[in-house]
Parts: sequence; structure tokens; C-alpha cells
Amino acid sequence: MFSWASILLGISAVFAAVSGALASELPSGVGEIGRPVTEKELNAWDIDVRPDFLGLAPGSGDVWQGEQIWLEKCAACHGDFGDSNEVFAPIVLGNITEEDIESGRVAALQDSAVARTTLMKVATLSTLWDYIYRAMPWNAPKSLTPDEVYALLAYILNLGYIVDDDLVLSDVNIGDIQLRMPNRNGMTQEHGLWSVTGEPDVNGDTCDTACEVDVAVTSSLPEYALNAHGNLAEQVRDWSPYPGLWTSPEPMSDISVVAVTDTSPETLLSQSGCTACHQMAGQLVGPGFDAIRARYAGEENAAYLSQKIVNGGAGVWGAMPMPPMPGLNSGTVERIVVWLTTVSDQTVEES
Repeated sequence: MFSWASILLGISAVFAAVSGALASELPSGVGEIGRPVTEKELNAWDIDVRPDFLGLAPGSGDVWQGEQIWLEKCAACHGDFGDSNEVFAPIVLGNITEEDIESGRVAALQDSAVARTTLMKVATLSTLWDYIYRAMPWNAPKSLTPDEVYALLAYILNLGYIVDDDLVLSDVNIGDIQLRMPNRNGMTQEHGLWSVTGEPDVNGDTCDTACEVDVAVTSSLPEYALNAHGNLAEQVRDWSPYPGLWTSPEPMSDISVVAVTDTSPETLLSQSGCTACHQMAGQLVGPGFDAIRARYAGEENAAYLSQKIVNGGAGVWGAMPMPPMPGLNSGTVERIVVWLTTVSDQTVEES
């Protein structure tokens, strides 16, 4: 792995060294772009953790703390014991043996009929710590403290019988625990992709020059899903040769206030994160909005739906849990609920 700090410092140095001649080649108005990166900005980017644990944040957490955090923030998607296969592939299953821990290679990976899990495949604890810290939970990434990450990782390792339930995992002892990773010897450098001078794994000579490529578009996102990742046109520099597609329902100057200023259902649902699991019609991860509106038409259902959106739940549409969304402001929740309970209206009136 690499350090973002070194990359960003290098970028800053390049900008500082740009000559007038080079700047004149840039499009008009962009010659003075950039400034030296601040230490705070570097620290915000430089959160990666190398396999030798360089970059690891100090802290600690035990298995029992991890269990409480897991049940609150992780179990909705991964199951209470990390073995759920409903939303994502299971993290933990009973395919790791003491022999695997001793050898550092998981024997079950040689059996194509055995389901793969995270603990079976991953070679380094740094990978797990780094991913949890930067990307989890999915609806609030980077919200976990280092202590919470240590606790969660301790709980996961205990679920896999890699450590005992009295473990207090920390930046001090994580290197010792790495020596018990079941597939720690499963990562190899003996392949062509590791080095640019290595031999490729696949060779082909069907087309070397003047290749004809079929670029026919065979599928596209439906309109209601276009804005799932915000307005792409506003995420690309104006002078880029590849302008982004305008995916916002209506032009707007401040995408950050869309939940307040734009009350179209598609925008509210997309910006609130609802379209990650629901689509307008038909089952995605959860039921379609058409089915929800049909079941809960009427103002008498408003309080129930508000509670369900904020607190989450399970068991109404099957076993698939709905994660809580406590970060939504009350005005956004109210507008979504008004639309869900008013079948005949296609827009949400300002309250």
C-alpha cells in the first residue's frame, strides 16, 4: 500500500514548481489553481494503514465493546454473528480450523464448493482495520473512532475463533494477532501483476492495432436512479475534455441543500440514501416505493413510517433488515412520509 501524504506532498511540490511557460499552456483562468496543502488536509487524507501497520491510529477496544457496537451499527447488514448472506457475503463462517491458523493457509479455499468469507481470504489485519475505519458503516462512513474500530475487529476475530473473548486489541498488540491470521501466507508476489517488469498472466494477439470496438449502449440507468451519486456534471471541472452528465432533476447551485430546497420524490429519496436499497417499482434490496405507498396510503400511517425511517426495523417485508437513518433531519423525513402516504400526489408539498 502507499501513503496519501507522500502523494499529496508531491502534488503540492509540482504545483509550486510550475513555470510560467507551463502555466500558459493551461486553459484560460486556471493558471493559478491550487495552494499548498495544509497539515489538517493531509491528515484527513492520510488514513491508510500499511500491512506493516505504519499509519495505524493509536487506540484499543475489547471483544465485548465490539459486540455492542456491532449489534448497533453492523448487524443489520451482516447479521448478529457476521454470518448473514442476505445483503453481503458472510464475514465469518465455520470454515477456519486450528490447522489453518497454525499454517497461515486456509485449506477450505482449495474446495470450490465451500463459500468464501472475509476471514478465510484476507491476509492482513491492516486491510480489515483500514476498510472498517474508512468505509463503515455504509450509511455513515468514517464515523467510527479508532477505539471503536479496534473493538469491532476484536469481535470479528473472536467470531472466527482466532482470538479469545478476553482480548483487548490495540495498536500495541495487533502485530502479534497478525501472526494468527488464518490466511496470512495466502498473499503472494509471485505473479505478473506485482511488477511492471513481470510476465502477464494472460497473453493475446487477436487485436494489436486499429482495433474495432463495439461501443453500442445496451443498457442505461432509469431516470429515477440517475442522481444516486449526486449531480455528475458538478463533479467534473468545467474545462475537462470529458464533462459529466447532468443527472440532477433540476439545475441547482447548491447540491448540499437539495433535501430542503428540492422536494421532488426522486431527489429526496436519492439524497437521503433511500435508493441504495429501494427503487420506484419492484424489489431491490427492499420493497419498491410503489408497494410501500400502496400499503401505507393515508395520514394515519405517517407516524409509523417516520419511526421506521429513523429507527429502522425488520420483519415487515421479510427477514431483510432496514438500517436506521438517524442522520436525516426531521423536515426531510416529513416530506418523504407525506409522499409515501399520499398515493395520488407525485410531489411533496412544502410544509
